[in-house]
This record gives sequence, C-alpha cells and structure tokens, in this order.
Amino acid sequence: MEQFIKYVGLDVHSKTIAVAVADTGAEEVRFIGEIANTPAAIAKLAKQLTTCGARLSFCYEAGPCGYGIHRQLLSLKHQCQVVAPSLIPKKAGNRVKTDRRDSLMLARLHRAGELTAVWVPDGEHEALRDLTRARSDMKDLERRARQRLLAFLLRHGRRHEGKSHWTQAHFRWLETVKFDHPAQQIVMQEYIDTVVNCGKRVLALDKQIEQATRASVVWPVIEALTALRGVQLLTAATTVAEIGDLTRFASASQLMAYLGLVPSEHSSGERQRRGGITKTGNSEVRRVLVEAAWTYRFPARKTRPLQKRAERCDQKVQAIAWDAQKRLCHRYRHLTDAGKCKVQATTAVARELAGFIWAIGQAVPAPAFKTRQ
Repeated sequence: MEQFIKYVGLDVHSKTIAVAVADTGAEEVRFIGEIANTPAAIAKLAKQLTTCGARLSFCYEAGPCGYGIHRQLLSLKHQCQVVAPSLIPKKAGNRVKTDRRDSLMLARLHRAGELTAVWVPDGEHEALRDLTRARSDMKDLERRARQRLLAFLLRHGRRHEGKSHWTQAHFRWLETVKFDHPAQQIVMQEYIDTVVNCGKRVLALDKQIEQATRASVVWPVIEALTALRGVQLLTAATTVAEIGDLTRFASASQLMAYLGLVPSEHSSGERQRRGGITKTGNSEVRRVLVEAAWTYRFPARKTRPLQKRAERCDQKVQAIAWDAQKRLCHRYRHLTDAGKCKVQATTAVARELAGFIWAIGQAVPAPAFKTRQ
C-alpha cells in the first residue's frame, strides 16, 4: 500500500492535549480526542496513528509548554513543527474558540501548508537563552526593589542631595538615615538588603553568562558582534541566544522585520499611511538593540575598549563594525537635524544596527546550529 501522510494538529495545554488528524486527500478532518500531556501518552498516540505505514507530521503552537513535545516526536522519527501563534490564519467572524476547534484548525492548516514554523533551538542553545532571560528578570527585580526603597524614603521626606543614586556615596548616606519608630527602621533595612541581594544575583548571572558563552558553539558569533559599538558581551549574548542562526534570514530587511523594527503601514488604493514600528517578533532583542543604538549619538571614534574587542575579530568583521559606526553616527545626526525627536532617531539607528548584525552573521563561519523544523 502506498504510504501517505497524516497531519496531526495538537492543541497543547499544561495537563491535556487535544488531537485532530487530517489525512492526505481526505476532505474530512477527524477529532481524535484528548490525551494527557505526558511523554508516555504522546508515544502511545504516535504508535496508534502509525497504522498502514502512514507517516505522521505533527504541529502545535509555540507557548509556555516549551519544546519538549517537539524533541520527543523527533526522537520517535516523526515530523513536527512548532508554529507561530500570531501568524495562524483566522476567520474574522469566528467567535467560538474551543480546544476541539483549535486542534481541527491546526490539522487543516498544517495539511494546506498555511502555518509558519518557528526556529526551535537545541538543548544547549535553549539553556543559554534561559540564562540571559533569567538575568533580565533579575535586573527587573532589582529595578523594582530600588524604586520601592526610593518611594519609601520620599514618602517620609528623606532625600539624597547627591548627584546620583546607587553609588558608594548614596549607600553611605542610607546608613545615616534614622527613623523615630523601630518598625520603619526595619522596613528600610529590609528594602536595602533586597536591593543589595538583587545586585549580587545580577553580578553572579553576568559571570555565568560569560562562562556559558565562551564554552558555547556560538561563541565566534557572539565575539564578532562585540566589535560593534554599543554591543558588549551581554547584548551580543542576548541577541544570539534569542535569534539563533543569523544565516536563516535571507536578507537584513527580513531580520529587521522579524525584530519588529520596521514601520507599520495601512495603505489602500491611492492612500498611503505609515505609522510607528510594528513591535512584532522578539521584544528582548529589540530592547537591547535600542539601548545599544543610544551610543551612536556621539561622533564616530575608536575608543580603546572598543578597539581591544575589535582586534580579537577578523579583519572583515572589523571593517563592517567601523562602517556601521560611521554610518549610524551620521544617520543619528541627520535625523535629529531634520527635526526627528531623539527617540525616533535612535529607533531608526537600531533598525540599521540590526542590518549590520546580520552582515556580521554572514561573515562569521556558521557554528553547529541545529535548526529543527
């Protein structure tokens, strides 16, 4: 009997998975039912569906359940796609959403080839991504702890007269702050200890990121990106950990669009309307690139720290980094002189910085990425 393909749509939740199957050449899409979200139940489902020598092609939406199902199905020699939820075609008039309907829709669209797969990292690359995201989360906790401490002091009329906060002088001033009630003194000390502990954890994660990146197969790409102005180890590690293989983008404009740094547009007929950036795709990379873009508001120059980072890279990478600095510094001045506000100019610089990151990704020998679709 000729082998055919069964397209299996999985609507994945933390405890259950709704399953639907669309056979090749058949109009009807069948709802199989719900199974437990466990490796044993998934393996049993795959075994039951491989009747008559049929090949299985699974798909499910990217979400909080991660890539465990994808890796298990690949280990069982089945095809599997993790699809982008924001790019799934939906009928505008459909107002009913259930697990059953979602699985049927996924199976139908998967058979029609209308789904867009996301890039799935291997275990080592996902570990590096988790590390950079943990550092970002811890930095956010530190920021909130600092804000709560300052709000508490302001509420009781304690103001630091120095130039800036969180310096040695500021911490020495905090040691001199006294309250009439012991309970308030305890509250302030707890806030201070929280700020200090968060700071220590951020520094510890910075060291872990440095060790992990140097031992990773993507270290040549990360090191090459540090030749760019404003892109140090943390920014380069976050960019590579989140994006993955830069060579999977056919052009720089594709990477810019993936990061949501291109202008939005709503044009119809003779009318053309363009708005702010789309802000689609990976927000973490977009954030670090905008932060890096602020360094280009100053004139182009090769500082000693930047030169030391660049000297560890290939001559071609150094040339790209210097061309980027000359162009982006001129770009920022041109936009601000034309009347654009600083935030808009910086966002435009971040968009072009993504293009130079793509160029460096093409120039550096590709590491052993495991691109899995």
